[in-house]
Amino acid sequence: MTERVLRLATVADIDRLEALIERSARALSGGFYTPAQLDAVTTEVFGVDSQLIADGSYFVIEQDGALLACGGWGMRSTGCGGDKHKTAPERLLDAATESAHIRAFFVDPAHARRGLASQLMAHCEQAAAAAGFRSLQLVATMPGVPLYRKLGFALVEPYELPLSVPVPVALMRRALQA
Repeated sequence: MTERVLRLATVADIDRLEALIERSARALSGGFYTPAQLDAVTTEVFGVDSQLIADGSYFVIEQDGALLACGGWGMRSTGCGGDKHKTAPERLLDAATESAHIRAFFVDPAHARRGLASQLMAHCEQAAAAAGFRSLQLVATMPGVPLYRKLGFALVEPYELPLSVPVPVALMRRALQA
C-alpha cells in the first residue's frame, strides 16, 4: 500500500468524483435525512462543480489509484452544489469583505473518520488564506455539522434547501488564523 496523496482534482477525475460523491452521500447520511430528502439532495444538488476544478481549488486524496476523499474551497459566489445546481452567473468574492466558501467535501464511506476531511480542510484553509481571505463559510448538510463544529465552525443559521422536498442544511462560518 502506498502513501495517501493530496492533489488537485482534474477534469479526468470527474466521473470518479461523481461516483465518490454519490457513494459518500448515500452511505454517510443515514439517520440524518429521510430517503426522499436524500434522493432530492443527491440528485438535485450534489455533484462536481467544474468551476472549482478550473480554478484549481478542488482537491482529492487518493491512495493506490483510488479516490478516498474530495473537497475544496471557492473564491466565487456559489455556496453549494455542483454544476447541475447553479442558477446564476458566479462572481468573484471580495477577499477583504467576504468569506471563502468551503465546498463539496465527501469521503469514501470505507475511509470515513480517519482524518481525511480534516486534512482537506487544513489544505483549503492555507490556500484561502494565501489568497487573502480572512474567513471561511460553508453550507453543511446535517451529517457534516458535527465535523465542522469540531473544526471550529459556528452555526450562522439553519435553513432548508428548496428542492423537490425541503432539505435542512446549516450555514456555518469561522475566522482564519492570521
